[in-house]
Amino acid sequence: MEIVGKIHSIESFGTVDGPGIRFVTFMQGCPLRCAYCHNPDTWDIQAQTKYEYTPSQLFDEAMRYKNFIKSGGVTLTGGEPLMQPDFVREYFRLCQEAGVHTALDTAGSVITEKTLSVLDYTNLVLLDIKALDAGLCKKVSGSNGQATFRFLDELQSRNIPTWIRHVVVPTLTDNDTSIKSLIEYLKPYNVVEKIEWLPYHTLGVFKYKELGIPYPLEGIEPLDKKRIEEIKKMQQFINRE
Repeated sequence: MEIVGKIHSIESFGTVDGPGIRFVTFMQGCPLRCAYCHNPDTWDIQAQTKYEYTPSQLFDEAMRYKNFIKSGGVTLTGGEPLMQPDFVREYFRLCQEAGVHTALDTAGSVITEKTLSVLDYTNLVLLDIKALDAGLCKKVSGSNGQATFRFLDELQSRNIPTWIRHVVVPTLTDNDTSIKSLIEYLKPYNVVEKIEWLPYHTLGVFKYKELGIPYPLEGIEPLDKKRIEEIKKMQQFINRE
């Protein structure tokens, strides 16, 4: 039986999920419940989705845009793509065989033999680190985050280029001590090419209302983007693109 992937949505000309112009696919299903998640409609892997593709069907769809993404590639995000590892691995295999760059946006929170096999065909990982401190990570995402750091160790051992993503949230992850600790933790990892500091925003709040889910960060204002510039200046880590 051919693999079928449950897909939430597709962005044909993505510019923020990896280098260059990218064909970005948002996979359905996620084990985390991040307080600031702007895609709560991707959580339930059993939910009815607009799209269901086999890997070859999604590959064919991506190849419709090959001339546009030839300097970029394809990205799988979510949700958490590693909840559908067989689909991800086969799709990435087809892409790589066609010379298309593959990027995986993941929190690394699902570690099994199958999920790690996805890395055989992954050119770049966008690794979402919720928080370095286990207690804070639990508060932010519902998980202590230790799997993420084991996943990072795996990326290091396989020498897979990695971009770290970290959402800076007022009252939660926005403090100098936590940020400096994360920077220091990442310094020994030579696979880490850069850290993307993402400002907390409220663009997905309307989805919680539509789903009838209370928004966990009600009343917290979006992060001032000037704060991101302060963090970049504070950062001693050397970005290597």
